Amino acid sequence: MMQVLNGSLVALVTPMFPNGDVDYKSLEKLIDWHISEGTNGIVSVGTTGESATLNFKEHLEVIGFTSKYVNKRIPVVAGSGANSTSEAIELTRKSKELGADACLLVTPYYNKPTQNGPYYHYKKIADEVNIPQILYNVPGRTSVDMLPDTVYKLSNHPNIIGIKEASGDIKRSRELLDKCSENLSIFTGDDKTSMRDILLGFSGNISVTANVAPRLCAQFQQATLKGDFATALKITDKLMPLHQAIFTEPGLCGAKYGLSLLGLCSTEVRAPLTQIHRETKTKIRDAMKFAGIL
Repeated sequence: MMQVLNGSLVALVTPMFPNGDVDYKSLEKLIDWHISEGTNGIVSVGTTGESATLNFKEHLEVIGFTSKYVNKRIPVVAGSGANSTSEAIELTRKSKELGADACLLVTPYYNKPTQNGPYYHYKKIADEVNIPQILYNVPGRTSVDMLPDTVYKLSNHPNIIGIKEASGDIKRSRELLDKCSENLSIFTGDDKTSMRDILLGFSGNISVTANVAPRLCAQFQQATLKGDFATALKITDKLMPLHQAIFTEPGLCGAKYGLSLLGLCSTEVRAPLTQIHRETKTKIRDAMKFAGIL
């Protein structure tokens, strides 16, 4: 049986060499570091793992490598979403075969379906593949906003165990909790508003900032789950400049730069993403110093 999914789950970067190949030695180092720092779970090849620029073969190779290397020490959630339902089914099925504990499935981006679209999409995947599945709503990236009524209809499916909600809308957070929390674990996907959502009752955070500050992110989650809100507020005050700095430019680029300062991976990203500007580097470095990471 899969370990309970809650707390701080890192949306892990995929480290790369200058030629764009995946750097598996650095990936091992990152995995070991996250486990030792208290990260509660790893999301492999989500958006922050450059799912958009890894080809299908690479995508599955990284998921398989991560699942095998983690070796059940903490849960591994595979990013297996796609804007084609049949492709998402195949990625989800293969992720299960490769040893992933659960899958994270983004809404079908770019197609801009009605609410019937994501309902059919997710139900079809859950019917076809027997693995715990987490829905992922991030309308700012996908141009698809899956509404709480649609989530509620899906929440009765035994294979759908959670949702990552990244709209950043407090009304949406409250509505999801009111309608769906009995059946689903609800995760925030917006680092800057994570304090608010966790205090409202979310189960945890699937975080970009946790790439750079895993111990602080895990300690924040632990404090909140225990009801130690004074400690949680102190940690959030430390982390807020870093949340903001990392997302000055695309978050995965900022996360890789922060990790490079810690000697854990290179800053390499695949086109069309580019290296971050000098001003952003200064912001991230200063925020890491403020948080006590550097």
